[in-house]
Amino acid sequence: MSADEHSLTAALKGQPRTVWVTAFAAVIAFMGIGLVDPILNTIREALGAPETKLTLLFGVYMGVQVVAMLITGWAAYRFGPKRTLTAGLVCIVIAAGVSAFAANIDQLIALRVIWGLGNALFIATALAFIVGQAKGGQQGAILLYEAALGVGLAVGPLLGAVLGEWTWRAPFAGTALLMLAGAILCTMMLPADGPRAQRQSVNLLDPIKALKNRTLLINSIGSAFYTGALFTVIAWSPIAMGLRPIYAGIVFFGWGLLTALAGVFIGPRVAQAIGARGGVLAAIAAYLVTMVMAAIGVVDHEVWLIGLAVVLSGIPSGVLNTLFTGVAMSAADSSTPRSVASAGYSFLRWMGAAASAIMVAYLAQWFGMAAPFWFAAGYCAIAVAALLIAGEGKPDEHEVTPEAVLVGAEEY
Repeated sequence: MSADEHSLTAALKGQPRTVWVTAFAAVIAFMGIGLVDPILNTIREALGAPETKLTLLFGVYMGVQVVAMLITGWAAYRFGPKRTLTAGLVCIVIAAGVSAFAANIDQLIALRVIWGLGNALFIATALAFIVGQAKGGQQGAILLYEAALGVGLAVGPLLGAVLGEWTWRAPFAGTALLMLAGAILCTMMLPADGPRAQRQSVNLLDPIKALKNRTLLINSIGSAFYTGALFTVIAWSPIAMGLRPIYAGIVFFGWGLLTALAGVFIGPRVAQAIGARGGVLAAIAAYLVTMVMAAIGVVDHEVWLIGLAVVLSGIPSGVLNTLFTGVAMSAADSSTPRSVASAGYSFLRWMGAAASAIMVAYLAQWFGMAAPFWFAAGYCAIAVAALLIAGEGKPDEHEVTPEAVLVGAEEY
């Protein structure tokens, strides 16, 4: 990718209102990922929630998206992309708004299920809208989408931190109001859905069938283990640090900012230097190091070291966000549409996220507070082994395709 291709200023010029409206809603949707992190300890204290239920706020959020990954394409075909997108926004508004009035942790967990479903329905169709409407071709769409991703990942924790200093309920209410504005704008400004006959038909089981490809399956399993490590950071590090909302928010702001910047600027350059697969292996190895740092921080009771590990983990995460999808998709059969293979890949990847988020608290109960990070380091080692097996004897790519960057960003 050249400097001209990476000109965000050029990509932002002259975009139609439909793109701006969708991008605004996408920022709010991405904010939901890090919104809960700064207030996790506050929720525990206010609702008397055990750690095993706190981490379910992430586990069910990702778990429902594992299933939703199979139905979003079908829903867009059956009901139309605008209706699907709007339904997703309505789910987020309801879930976030009612969360502000939750009386116990079980209600919050149930509402996160609805939130996760809404997020899945919205993100998949929002990407299609931005690609279809953005000026400057697919490259411009990539930059706009990654800009929305970066702003959302960075601002989400800050919003949670600032409002969470007042009360843990405020970040949920604030998100609901912002997303309500996005939903109204999308309903009014996005073009109406065309006839169903003009849409590409989708079979619910096609993504699962794509995983019959052995190499794609092994790559997807490797991605699932890495994503398990990623969600160890997201779900467990706030509890391990035990910081008040404003300080936890600053840590996750740094994490989100580095994730976004590394995805745009470092990932493509790493691929050019050592190849996409080599870059993925190096980034997972770097992520393993940050997990060891976090584990040592817990053992030595050095909160600053845990926080530093979280922030630095954003760099390999951003690189992997850009490169991992392309490496996995390179194994897909030419007869399988890329979107179908990507859905199968994401199905397994998000399954790793959900399983990890659910298990972290139990690992801590069984083996100690540092155990989730030690296990995360092990997940990274397994991911490296899987990629080495899947890529044996295959040439490495030194160019990052636009599709790989875009789909990689979508998986957040």
